[in-house]
Amino acid sequence: MFSDFADGGVMWTGSGDRESRHIVTFKDPFHEAPAVTVSISMWDIAHGTNARADLMAENVTEKGFHLVFKTWGDTRVARIRADWVALGPVRDEDDWDIA
Repeated sequence: MFSDFADGGVMWTGSGDRESRHIVTFKDPFHEAPAVTVSISMWDIAHGTNARADLMAENVTEKGFHLVFKTWGDTRVARIRADWVALGPVRDEDDWDIA
């Protein structure tokens, strides 16, 4: 999602409430908004502060969603990588292509 330690970004140098938001667009749209599960697959944080993290999917539609990472307080986040899975109905039975 971001690598703020490299360029002095706000997640690494800031304090208080901070947010990083990315728009994810599905390669093929779903028939309706799918269920989206997100998880942190890598994080690099400073050792001298509390580890505070909130990762979520917001504004989920059949075309995509917003992947949102939040932290607060004195937490210093150098970088985060997130994974996601979307499951939902497709437009046609023949659209099922597990790759």
